[in-house]
Amino acid sequence: MATATAPAPTKPDVQIKYTKCLIDGQWVDAASGKTFETINPATGDVIAQVAEGDAADVDKAVKAARKAFESGPWPKMSGAERGRLMYKLADLIEKNKEELARLETLDNGKPLRDSLNADLPLTVACYRYYAGWADKNHGKTIPVNGPYFCYTRHEPVGVVGQIIPWNFPMLMQAWKWGPALAMGNTVILKPAEQTPLTALYVAQLALEAGYPQGVVNVIPGMGPGPGGAIARHMDIDKVAFTGSTEVGHLIMEAAAKSNLKRVSLELGGKSPNIVFADADMDAAIQGAYFALFFNQGQCCCAGSRLFVEEKIHGQFVEKLIGIAKSRRVGDPFDMKTHQGPQVSREQFDRVMGYIDKGNKEGAKCVTGGGRVGDRGYFIEPTVFDGVRDDMTIAQEEIFGPVLAVLPFKDTDEVVQRANRSMYGLAAAVWTKDIEKAMRISQSVRAGTVWVNCYDVFDAAAPFGGFKMSGVGRELGEYALQHYTEVKTVTMKV
Repeated sequence: MATATAPAPTKPDVQIKYTKCLIDGQWVDAASGKTFETINPATGDVIAQVAEGDAADVDKAVKAARKAFESGPWPKMSGAERGRLMYKLADLIEKNKEELARLETLDNGKPLRDSLNADLPLTVACYRYYAGWADKNHGKTIPVNGPYFCYTRHEPVGVVGQIIPWNFPMLMQAWKWGPALAMGNTVILKPAEQTPLTALYVAQLALEAGYPQGVVNVIPGMGPGPGGAIARHMDIDKVAFTGSTEVGHLIMEAAAKSNLKRVSLELGGKSPNIVFADADMDAAIQGAYFALFFNQGQCCCAGSRLFVEEKIHGQFVEKLIGIAKSRRVGDPFDMKTHQGPQVSREQFDRVMGYIDKGNKEGAKCVTGGGRVGDRGYFIEPTVFDGVRDDMTIAQEEIFGPVLAVLPFKDTDEVVQRANRSMYGLAAAVWTKDIEKAMRISQSVRAGTVWVNCYDVFDAAAPFGGFKMSGVGRELGEYALQHYTEVKTVTMKV
């Protein structure tokens, strides 16, 4: 049984300041006047009422973004000036990090120590990284046949719609805004309905940083409302989405049926985490534990399929169970807490449903499997052993603290089994044999492969998936491509 503490109070030292739509530099109610509740997942209590935007609000935001893109001060800015604004936004986020971290923990449920030590620093680093790119993504001169001077220009795509998930609200906002704003686009952002509060706060900081009106717009609301409107809108030039593969299908379909807007998608995963007998046992155990249980298991790249070589399987699982049982679950505002609640009642029920399926299909639940406490959405760290590849918990993305352990015999077998998935977001291999590590990293079809580590992220390193884990890449220089049009100019000399 995981160590549990009492759930957090409803609003611990957090003032809710921004709950409306941001359109054209102004905080406004939704056109319909509707609001929705955002819930504290540690208690199930209502935190605040937030404006429930819809298609009408998206349309207003698109008009404002189009005007800002074509005739406001934004298109006249140099790349260096755009970079200066991004640096200023990063500084303001850093200045307000304590309040933002508490707000993120309240709305999302993640432990405060993670909000402070992971989400905030990574968010700030992302904005600063793309601030540096703002004046460096330039074209080339090209020698062509004949008396011609040929060159390319890198220009912004235009008005961009961005839809982000609830698992890392501030960080996903940075992943989307960073490359889009650096390249000179204007943005309509739709935050997840479960976690709108930090996106709205950061939007206010963008205004304080000096972004012209209409450049950043934020429309909270239910997914099919503003999210669907963004995907369908005829005057949005590009849509970027992070979330489930199911919703990714809908967005791509809507974009194709409207104006063939550009689409980039960072979707689901069922990532294989492969441990060989020659690995550093202690490091691999800690890595496997972190790979799945970090952020309550709510990571698209979570190492949810743990392949362990048969020679060490029993010993490895025994030690892993010991660590999982010591995991402290409870009040996310307690700095000693390792694991907070799942983000919502819906997600809690979904994860518990997968635990039930694992038991019914014959997997062996060796630790966890139950609820923690009687208030909020807390789930015990859960480990299933004896999992087969055809079981539901080995096939589908659970997005919770549920780990499936699958023994394997040799390299050829584990590569084939690792690739036996519709997903291809991430993978990892633990071994002291460099040739084995290289073979796995080249053979596994995944956008990111970690060797003797897991969940190592940097704003400079691209991230995205093969197969049904998405289209395109976030982060690094590669992300700039999604927000850039290449124009060729040929001049007779």
